[in-house]
Amino acid sequence: MAEGAQLASGLRRGTLEFCVLAMVEFEDRYGTEIVRRLAEERTLAATEGTIYPLLSRLRRGGLLDSKWAESPSGPPRRYYSLTPSGRSALEHFRTEWVSFRQTVDRLVGTGGIA
Repeated sequence: MAEGAQLASGLRRGTLEFCVLAMVEFEDRYGTEIVRRLAEERTLAATEGTIYPLLSRLRRGGLLDSKWAESPSGPPRRYYSLTPSGRSALEHFRTEWVSFRQTVDRLVGTGGIA
């Protein structure tokens, strides 16, 4: 079981940031909304302790921008949006991901599985 957990963790580590970038590609989202949406995907096993540091790192790296906005209920929320650099990184990831996934599927014999 530990080997399976390590494998899943390694796969998440390389892709989670691009999942976050894709989530804000067309619509600004606030942190809790991102955490909730990613938590719905059990395979990603994303928690606040993972996502908030990732959001900060992406913002510092120039891939995300953020702004504070009043909330209809409760305190102001920080909304995240994709920067031009973030959009470019996401497009590059998508191109690489397709090729990478096809190669791995071919080598491990999962190419016929939808």
